[in-house]
Amino acid sequence: MNTSPLKIILLVATLWLSCSAHAAQNILVFGDSLSAGYGIATDKSWPVLLQQELNSLDYQVVNASISGETTQGGRQRIAQILLRHRPAVVVLALGANDGLRGYATTDTEENLNKLILDIKRRGASVLLVGMQLPPNYGKDYVSRFNDIYPNLAKKRRVRLVPFLLEGVPPDQFQPDNLHPTAAAQPQIMRNVLKELKVLLD
Repeated sequence: MNTSPLKIILLVATLWLSCSAHAAQNILVFGDSLSAGYGIATDKSWPVLLQQELNSLDYQVVNASISGETTQGGRQRIAQILLRHRPAVVVLALGANDGLRGYATTDTEENLNKLILDIKRRGASVLLVGMQLPPNYGKDYVSRFNDIYPNLAKKRRVRLVPFLLEGVPPDQFQPDNLHPTAAAQPQIMRNVLKELKVLLD
């Protein structure tokens, strides 16, 4: 049976729109070991818990976080990840490794700034996730680092989770005192969900 060119074009357009509509429901988590579930079972990590919370809203959480990732590494990966998943929202949770390695805060801020711009150019909303350093890195450096996130959120007019690990007690960290345990993941998920809901609404 012959099919007219017009019918083929309409069919392709319908399939494309269908795929786009589905992809528009993706929520991309783009972070480091704090979001990758380092040291715990993957199904206990906060992005998986977030997916469970959003199941009724027909959103798909895609976790593209990598342990050890820096803001510079994120810049190198972001274009391909955005093209592949075409998210509606990106939860940008990078910078902790920059701080722990003592990178210049100006570089970290510029990398995050460019990530935000790249994401917004793709039509996705950004939820910026704040990180904080322990005080032993020096008062001045810690202050400059911690200020990166609220400054960028204001400058680029994006939603901000003030601190990813807010409310996690000391006994819910692994022996390295850096990575939260499975018990801490629900609190972390709630920290993110509180601000994410505003974007989804």
